[in-house]
Amino acid sequence: MKKIFVNEVGPRDGLQNIDIILNVSQRLQLIQSLEKAGINSLEVGSFVSPKAVPAMDKTDILLEQLSNSNSNYSVLIPNSFGYKQAKKNRAKEVCLVLCATESMNIENINKSIKDTITEFKNIINLAKKDQIRTKIYISVAFECPYEGKVSAEYIYDLTKEFFLYGVNEVVIADTIGAARPNQVKNLFRKLVNAFGSSDFSAHFHDTRNLALSNVKVAMEEGVTKFDSCIAGLGGCPFAPGASGNLATEDLVSMLHKEGYETGIDEQMLRNSAKLAAKFTESL
Repeated sequence: MKKIFVNEVGPRDGLQNIDIILNVSQRLQLIQSLEKAGINSLEVGSFVSPKAVPAMDKTDILLEQLSNSNSNYSVLIPNSFGYKQAKKNRAKEVCLVLCATESMNIENINKSIKDTITEFKNIINLAKKDQIRTKIYISVAFECPYEGKVSAEYIYDLTKEFFLYGVNEVVIADTIGAARPNQVKNLFRKLVNAFGSSDFSAHFHDTRNLALSNVKVAMEEGVTKFDSCIAGLGGCPFAPGASGNLATEDLVSMLHKEGYETGIDEQMLRNSAKLAAKFTESL
């Protein structure tokens, strides 16, 4: 039975764009509930300005309270200052986000793609010395809300560049849920043929109810790692049209029905979804 790895992004990506701001205790309870369900890879927060994303404030306190766990925790960082904060708080993995179009990148982090790549290259070099794992998200990899469709050849070039810099993992992100299965198949076939499948992940939004179909075709091309979000929460606050993420409970249910192993208990996962709904019930 083939193993598929699920990376839970709810505690960061799911919570960053909702009206209710959870306190540290609630964020901790949600993470621990997900761990009890068998999820051991989680994006738990970010070191960004609390003015820009108030829901991620006090991620340092959250990490401190999670320090005795054996799970793999990652945090999102937008820049070198965020890296310093992540290192200071003993993060083992940092996530960088590069948008594939100039308009979206400026909207997201107020920098050109060229300047962002230069800064991220430096962060990756520092992280290698500090033995911190790096993951680069190539956002709006299929379509941008400002500039339209994105070239597969350009995503290939970005991927090649970051692997040359020594990044540990590249995540292809359908940030606004615009990708169609044939696009996903063609892009991942190109990438996997060139670089192999072990260092890729996929991140899908379910805006057009195609996320599960996109997962299936990505798996056909050899991808075995996928992001998902408990209760399908979230979206990007800087990307118009980026509605909820692929729900973890839907992904796991589909994978089990298709005969894949995840190590995740579906009933306990449903309990986590209920807890997430309870914490965000006025939405």
